[in-house]
Amino acid sequence: MIQTIADALAQQGYETLTAVQQAVTDPALAQADLLVSAQTGSGKTVGFGLAIAPTLLEEAEHFGPAAAPLALVIAPTRELAMQVSRELSWLYGKAGAIVTTCVGGMDQRTERRALDRGAHVVVATPGRLCDHIKRGNIDLGDLRAVVLDEADEMLDLGFRDELEFILSEAPEDRRTLLFSATVPAAIAKLAQSYQRDAQRISTVGEAKQHADIEYRALNVHPRDTENAIINVLRFYEAKNAIVFCNTRAAVARLTAKFTNRGFSVVALSGELTQSERTNALQALRDGRARVCIATDVAARGIDLPNLELVIHADLPSNSDTLLHRSGRTGRAGRKGVSALIVPPKMKTKANRLLGWAKLKAEWAAAPTAAEVNAADEARLLSDDAWSAPIPEDAEAFVANLVEQFSPEQLATAFVNLYRARASAPEDLTDPGARGDDKPRPAFGPSVWFSVSAGRNDGAEPRTLLPMLCRLGDLTKDDIGAIRVQPSHSFVEILASSATKFVNALGPDMKAEGGAVVTQLDSPPDLPRGPKPGGPKRGPKPGGKPHRKSYDSDAPSEPRKPRKPYREDPVAEVRAERSDKPRFEKPRGPKGERPPKSHKTDRSPMKPGAKPKPKSNGEAPGKPKAKAVWKKEKPASDAPRKPKGAPKKAAAEPNSYKRASDPSKRFSPPNKVGKQGGKAGPKRGK
Repeated sequence: MIQTIADALAQQGYETLTAVQQAVTDPALAQADLLVSAQTGSGKTVGFGLAIAPTLLEEAEHFGPAAAPLALVIAPTRELAMQVSRELSWLYGKAGAIVTTCVGGMDQRTERRALDRGAHVVVATPGRLCDHIKRGNIDLGDLRAVVLDEADEMLDLGFRDELEFILSEAPEDRRTLLFSATVPAAIAKLAQSYQRDAQRISTVGEAKQHADIEYRALNVHPRDTENAIINVLRFYEAKNAIVFCNTRAAVARLTAKFTNRGFSVVALSGELTQSERTNALQALRDGRARVCIATDVAARGIDLPNLELVIHADLPSNSDTLLHRSGRTGRAGRKGVSALIVPPKMKTKANRLLGWAKLKAEWAAAPTAAEVNAADEARLLSDDAWSAPIPEDAEAFVANLVEQFSPEQLATAFVNLYRARASAPEDLTDPGARGDDKPRPAFGPSVWFSVSAGRNDGAEPRTLLPMLCRLGDLTKDDIGAIRVQPSHSFVEILASSATKFVNALGPDMKAEGGAVVTQLDSPPDLPRGPKPGGPKRGPKPGGKPHRKSYDSDAPSEPRKPRKPYREDPVAEVRAERSDKPRFEKPRGPKGERPPKSHKTDRSPMKPGAKPKPKSNGEAPGKPKAKAVWKKEKPASDAPRKPKGAPKKAAAEPNSYKRASDPSKRFSPPNKVGKQGGKAGPKRGK
């Protein structure tokens, strides 16, 4: 191993290499193309850094002046690219390497200036790297090695075209290293196309399960999934934890709930900009946030150094996703826990996922409130504060506390303050319980109040409840029944909270909108009137009476006997008749058809018969009758011209005056011709 690289590893505390790191640094594979499959979190980043170091440095221990890049490292996401850049920076730091990052969402002009200054290693995402190559911002002429990190994820994200373009632009004598958690058929095809006699290295089968990750499957009641996550977070009290959801809506819902419960939470989803994602991850690294709620796509490539807990709020869709999620913890020799939240309906799916991934999980119930409190007590007793010396500036105050309070009072105050810094655990329902079997406790003793706002004023229980809680400093558990009447409303409040409610309202006893609140001496006597929706529909006058069978006291009448089926020739014919349609019946030959009883005009004539004269429906020898459907033109009321007036010349058949309005022009049906031809309307005489 090169001395500068060995010194960097020793400075980071590396004593031994992982299985994948030892495999890729084999001297026999120093100049070979590699196809490596290893579990997430097995040290692949340092592994390919060690693998390409002899190719980049050759026999030297330090890099020369930076010019065109010697190596390209391609990652699927911005976060993973930045993480790889940080890892390679300390690994090659003592050798004097310059590592440049080119990712989407960053200023492209800054990246172009960095490339112009020169870099030994360029870490980039596929889309941004293709853009720089097409613009001529990067020179690949001196390239010696190309590394594809998380190649399976890049293909899943649809970067096949970009990868093929980048590999086709790189020199043919380069080394190509593909690192992936799994090697599906698409990865094998890509390796066959762009690698030369690639050596296959796999460390997945060496260990069926990651030794540093403890898998736990937690049975929870369907209504307690979110409360179970709260108890899991409180039980382990991990420095950093990540909660995986399948949708953005679930991320937003859990983020809002956990923030209200006092957890320091950040969210990672596709709705965030790059700057928001960067700030969220930096908050986790700085300790300003302890819980990250994310989707699978948004969490790809993130690496948190102190991630100790992974919670699957929604089960993943396949075993590969389960391994990718869980691989965020248990890195670099640290221990981690991967907890699956499993409602009863998801138990079969959870077993299948664990079986496909060849994992063994410990099935148990989610931590209860008592177990969380017991874990808090154990952490409190093992805290280093017990052995810490008293600060000089606090000696007088400590002596004053010991003098004023008893040991029991000091211990009680200390425990209360210790528990107040974290969210209280939740009481969980038994996962095997069916429905809500808990009896509802009786409400009381109580005091009734009257509010001068009723149904006519738009008052409803759903609006009165939050208003009373807000004005009277109450919770929903302090309020019982709410009875809304047309002009008034009556509210039941616990007697223990009634005084606080009255004091909060003040002497005027007025609520929002000027409504006056009055305390009653006894519960109101409210008649059970009809519902506000109006009277129920009943039988109309003169309609059918109710059936007597509905009345349980009335005897049931015997059913009338059915009429016997008719026994006549018609019934026999009906029984023999086929139920098939006429067109489905087979037709007989023509000779079996009965002759027609009358002849039509289309029937053939017998030889020697005289043809019948065409008839228009009139008797011969009679004058032509006027058509009934033709109506006489009504006589005009205008005065007639004198008989001696000269008549106008008769117009030619095709020379009538056209209507000035085109919509009034006549077009005869089923006849196409010129406007104004024979098909035009007849002029009145």
